[in-house]
Amino acid sequence: MHLTSTLISTPVPATDASAQKPTTIDEYVAAPAEPLASVVSLLRDTFDLALPETSTELWHGHPVWLDDELPVAGFKAYPTFVTVLFWRGQAITDDSGKLNASGSAEMSEYKLRGVDDFDSDLFTGWLQQLRELESA
Repeated sequence: MHLTSTLISTPVPATDASAQKPTTIDEYVAAPAEPLASVVSLLRDTFDLALPETSTELWHGHPVWLDDELPVAGFKAYPTFVTVLFWRGQAITDDSGKLNASGSAEMSEYKLRGVDDFDSDLFTGWLQQLRELESA
């Protein structure tokens, strides 16, 4: 008995990886589905309002607020949460205990799974401290 096999190939559409990644903050904020879409919109508005002296850009693929080209704050959306990043976050007084040391140096992070995880008073205090740290 002689077996032959026939390979049937289905064409796979060519994909351009760069076309799938956001190239602007507007595209980045528009990309997540709910409930994270509301989180990233809220964070963008909060950071824009609280850090008016900074510039913004996609930095390593996610939105970051910079002071003299040095990162101050940002966020990164994952499939089930958004991580808020504060580059000098370990210098922030955080009586809530919600900021977690992250990576090296002084970075801290906070994870949000929905807008219910956003505490306006807490963020106002953290961002006020960041402004003070950057102006010192």
